[in-house]
Amino acid sequence: MKADDFDAVVGIDEKVLKASRPEYYKLKFEKLFESKDYVPVSLVAEDENAMLVGFVMGELYLGEYGISQEGATLDTIGVDPDCQQKGIGEQLINEFTDHLKNIGVQKLNTLVSWNDSKLIKFFSKNQFIPSKTINLDRNL
Repeated sequence: MKADDFDAVVGIDEKVLKASRPEYYKLKFEKLFESKDYVPVSLVAEDENAMLVGFVMGELYLGEYGISQEGATLDTIGVDPDCQQKGIGEQLINEFTDHLKNIGVQKLNTLVSWNDSKLIKFFSKNQFIPSKTINLDRNL
């Protein structure tokens, strides 16, 4: 991923979610390209014309939340709706996990809304299973 991929990433995300989140990606890109205390991992997929058609973003963590093994989180993935169902998401996940394995990561996690059956099915197809941890919320 390059800094000038920003507009394409925001555009794909908007197509997928039907909502624009440039502020979210501004923070992600700032961390990705400007922070010295952040260990990001990100990839993009391009078509034959070098147009960005998909992306995956995450970060490494070491020992957070009392978890001692090296791990990573996949926090954002997007594939242009016009390019979905062509294996791009699966290829992004596979390359992402291969990269993480090569640097010693043992576990990758992500969060999915309980009601998002499409995304749950996608991650299940890509070898994700329910975690043994529970995400807890508290309304404030």
